[in-house]
Amino acid sequence: MMKREQLTRYLDELLESARFKDYCPNGLQVEGRADVQHLVAGVTASQALVDAAIARGADTLLVHHGWFWRSEDGRVTGFRKARMQALLKHDINLIGYHLPLDGHVEFGNNAQLAKRLGWTVEGRFGEQDLGWHGRTSALTTLFDLTRQVASQLQREPQVIGEAGKPVSRIAWCSGGAQGIFEQAIATGVDVYLSGEISEQNVHLARESGVAYMAAGHHATERYGVQALAAHLAARFGIKCEFVDIENPV
Repeated sequence: MMKREQLTRYLDELLESARFKDYCPNGLQVEGRADVQHLVAGVTASQALVDAAIARGADTLLVHHGWFWRSEDGRVTGFRKARMQALLKHDINLIGYHLPLDGHVEFGNNAQLAKRLGWTVEGRFGEQDLGWHGRTSALTTLFDLTRQVASQLQREPQVIGEAGKPVSRIAWCSGGAQGIFEQAIATGVDVYLSGEISEQNVHLARESGVAYMAAGHHATERYGVQALAAHLAARFGIKCEFVDIENPV
């Protein structure tokens, strides 16, 4: 068991949340019980994940996609009321880290993607250094890289590029990072992997010769919060479990 303030202070410092300019508040978003003994981790604080935390008797919910996004309607009505009401009724803390959990050198989504796929990290790029670039474990083809990613993420990526294209240099950024594709190209890579793809990315991939792999927003952002929860369990001895709410994108 640990105190809520102790946990949030530790996470704020570990993930360096203060240095990120983000689209939502990072850290404690909804206050619940003062003592943390049982934490449920997940990608997004949806109603389904809130219900899963309640069913498991958790006192804390740790997520990558929390609440109170800058572009959203701030009124607590409809589905927002239902989510909030469920958390407050069961006195559950909601803790969320968005960009800090993308960029962390060990527990971040991008670091965990590289670890699971065997990529060597050589540098960072893009706004707030959120994009990563490096090399695959060996010279391969776009087809074989696609098969590897599909096997690891359990989701078939959407790929723009020739299947037989040789690939060794790769850039990646989890989630909705299609907007930094041009910056990824500038790093001299053969392929760029992100969670999502936009219409204009197709043309840029064809014209630049750099392949684009859209591997899924949810699919590419499952591993950071899992790694972070496992770290908390090992370091502090609190019960931590990851709940994956199925999401096709």
